[in-house]
Order: sequence, then structure tokens, then C-alpha cells
Amino acid sequence: MAKAKQQQKRETWRQRVTEYRASGQSGSTWCAAQGIKPHLLYYWTQQFASPPEACATSKQRQPGSVSGHQHEKAPGIIMVRVGAATIEILPDFNAKVLGNVVRVLAAVC
Repeated sequence: MAKAKQQQKRETWRQRVTEYRASGQSGSTWCAAQGIKPHLLYYWTQQFASPPEACATSKQRQPGSVSGHQHEKAPGIIMVRVGAATIEILPDFNAKVLGNVVRVLAAVC
């Protein structure tokens, strides 16, 4: 019986995560409208995240193994590696967007 209840909970959250992603809203806005605590949405979105193929083989990376170096052939471009994923950063990058991308990759890689 407990297993059936657990499966029901998982399916309910799978549906919620799908609805959240389709809404186009921020997590906090969607949660407020649904009466759901944001940390629960974050937890379940991580449970249903499908890692990009580039990250699929990097499950054994060490925490905090983000490295960056100057691109040799294109001055001003910085390459950042998070697990098996590589990000090219142009000189006019948006630091907030980069931070969000690195956090997501670190969670799935």
C-alpha cells in the first residue's frame, strides 16, 4: 500500500512539474498561485530533470570542479567546463545568466 501511495505522489508531482514548465512563469510565481512551497517544486524539478547527453557520463565529477581557461584561438572568449559540459563565454556575457546556467549544469552533471 505504501508503494502505491508513493507512486501516486510521484505522478502528482510529475504532472505539477510539467504544468510549471509549460506555464512560462518563475518558480516562485507559479508556486504562489498554486499554494505550493517553492522548495518542494525545486526538489521535484530536480527529480524529473533529464540530464543533457553531454552530462550523462560525468556523474563521478567532484563537487566544485568548475574550471575555466582562456580560449587560445579566440581572444576574449573564456571556456568553462562543468562536468562534461563546456560553455563558451563571450566578453559581453550576462553574469546572472551564466550563474544560472552553471548552477543547473552542476545539478545535472
